[in-house]
Amino acid sequence: MSPRVCPCTPRHFALALTLAVMACQQPAEPVFRASTDASSRAGLLPVEDGVIAANEAGAVVRLDRAGAVRWRVALGREVATRPVLAQDSVIVGTVSGDVVRLALADGAERWRLTGEPPVLTAPATDEAGSTVYLVAPDGAVRALAVETGQLRWRIPAPKAEEARLDPTRGLPAPVMAEGRLLLALGDAGLVALSAQDGAVRWKQPLTGVLGLEVEPGGLYVSTRAGQVVALSLRDGSTRWTRQVAESLTGPPTRLLSTVWVGAGPAQLVGMAPSDGHEVARVALPAPLVTQVGTAFGTLLLVPTNDREGRLVVLKAPAWDVALSLRTDTALRTRPVVQGAQVFQLGQDGRVLSWKLRVPEP
Repeated sequence: MSPRVCPCTPRHFALALTLAVMACQQPAEPVFRASTDASSRAGLLPVEDGVIAANEAGAVVRLDRAGAVRWRVALGREVATRPVLAQDSVIVGTVSGDVVRLALADGAERWRLTGEPPVLTAPATDEAGSTVYLVAPDGAVRALAVETGQLRWRIPAPKAEEARLDPTRGLPAPVMAEGRLLLALGDAGLVALSAQDGAVRWKQPLTGVLGLEVEPGGLYVSTRAGQVVALSLRDGSTRWTRQVAESLTGPPTRLLSTVWVGAGPAQLVGMAPSDGHEVARVALPAPLVTQVGTAFGTLLLVPTNDREGRLVVLKAPAWDVALSLRTDTALRTRPVVQGAQVFQLGQDGRVLSWKLRVPEP
């Protein structure tokens, strides 16, 4: 089914969310829809002229901005997390423990490791793109040389009774900032490791972490218990803590001078980065379980996780609903924006794309 854009008859969301800019003025023009031929939870990797998607059948597909397939590689086992870009390569992991380096230009395989722990957590790379970091389901961390796949360092998993990790589920995606690899290890808390050798720089006893977001000198953390915590990157000290709701539904995003996070049951909350005071609260048609995106410096793109799969577009400064794009598949991963073009991966494995109209002043 094609994505539905700019319906002539406005629909009322469950929480009285209405469409503010409609009137069939085509504020979004469909560009393409492309199926990867299997469902996906991996997310989209932006590249210079398009995106890379991966799916549960083990396919890795590079699409250009018109939706044409540049290359397609079959790895044979599910790719559960977003691949990562490292210089001229793409690093992909599978649930069966394969770690593969593909050439960005044509998808050619450069090296492959097998028999590794399942890759259920998104990889990260250092600023130079020379090292890729992989977090195992038990919390062990490996640093591999991108050029060869050789192990550079490894730290063991925390004690099982300390971390209480579910080996069938991934951990929140680690983030890299200022030479530190930051990761959440269940009940073992938040840890900052040296990207160079894996030495522990600091620890924070934060549990139930949903996701991490960095900015120069700072780190934002969202928790299942409904808190957003701002920390110093240097030593992990707490800058501020805010109880946003009884529960949160996804990782934080730092965009448009605001820290955004999904709150239960279906709300978007914006906070001031300086002290965490609330600056916006918007009712959504369904929960936000991923990060948000932005376009034109005034639009906020909010993917929602239900069967209708609406990509809700909010306009600054009042955060009114400017547009809603219905995809008929759950949206569980962050949109990719390149200029006026938006790419969104659906849970059904389709990659959908639109061109947005520049918003009126």
